[in-house]
Amino acid sequence: MSATRARTDPGRPARVVLADDHALVRRGVRLILDAEPDLEVVAEVGDGRAALDVLRTVPADLLLLDVAMPVMTGLQAAREVQRRGLQVTVLMLSMHDNEQYFFDALRAGAAGYVLKAAADRDLLEACRAALRGETFLYPGTERALVREWVARERRGERHAPALLTAREDEVVKLVAEGHSTREIARLLVISPRTVERHRENVLRKLGLRDRTELTRYAVRVGLIEP
Repeated sequence: MSATRARTDPGRPARVVLADDHALVRRGVRLILDAEPDLEVVAEVGDGRAALDVLRTVPADLLLLDVAMPVMTGLQAAREVQRRGLQVTVLMLSMHDNEQYFFDALRAGAAGYVLKAAADRDLLEACRAALRGETFLYPGTERALVREWVARERRGERHAPALLTAREDEVVKLVAEGHSTREIARLLVISPRTVERHRENVLRKLGLRDRTELTRYAVRVGLIEP
């Protein structure tokens, strides 16, 4: 489950960094949040990597991440927050009512998952629950959690293993977005040969044959939008 962090200084508005690649969505979400005296949007960006860059210089209590974004998805950014041990609570925002995305968000350390279609109803409750150190579950996810728990018990599993490493996820996303090997190497600051090795490992692990199948996989798991 998620590693939520309760705020230690509730006397001031909670500082929110908002990451979504759609300017209209950011504007709408910001209007909802800034209308509340206990919440304040201190920065907004268009992708996960930019969100991580902002956190280096802008103090924040809550990081609100769209699941699917260019450059780095919200799920990838959430995993980086967890890996780096950053002291910020993460909440995912998505247009997809998708159980896999929901479970991936919790595994990545998010405190909850809010559907954009229900943001006017759920967003404020989700933000405040996350800032209290609680997990926000949108309506219907309790049943999904029970089904997942029962299925794992029947299989004798304790945890769902991560199929790909964080770096392999990055390579898959960039390949699916149409970047060449040299472009990926430049973006990730690694050698072209290392990119090729990651790509070969991914194809082997997933039992895929080519870029087309890799792109279908990236869409299916939320690394890119269809």
